[in-house]
Amino acid sequence: MNEEPASGIDSAADRAFVHARLIDAPRERVFRAFSDPAHLARWWGPKGFSNTFQAFDFRPGGRWQFIMHGPDGRNYPNESVFVEVVAPERIVVEHVVGHHFELTITLTAQGEQTLVGWRQVFDTAAERQRIADFVTEANEQNLDRLAAEVWNVA
Repeated sequence: MNEEPASGIDSAADRAFVHARLIDAPRERVFRAFSDPAHLARWWGPKGFSNTFQAFDFRPGGRWQFIMHGPDGRNYPNESVFVEVVAPERIVVEHVVGHHFELTITLTAQGEQTLVGWRQVFDTAAERQRIADFVTEANEQNLDRLAAEVWNVA
């Protein structure tokens, strides 16, 4: 995504959700929680959601297609493309179905812990604002679930 605002275009800061979490696990273990679909399916999404993966091709250009099952019984189809995968430090995903956004996840080793950076950039500031009440809490819940899942990673 273009980070420089063009005339009449919202800046990336106005279109982004930015979160960070220090996870009590080594970076390689945290990366495996993302790269192993069995682990990712268990923790991805807000509290109470589960996932069924149909495609998971974890490489640049690879497709990630899945259904999130909400606690309300509704199904939410999702499809993304992996833009960049740099093990064990960076994953960039373009979400192409429903809300369009680019998610950049960075993993920075801090001793035996990992600082997870989570930057989600939407196409417009208006779209970001429209869903802010839900997404802000959902992203934090996602990071809570990741922090718990890393202890299941071998």
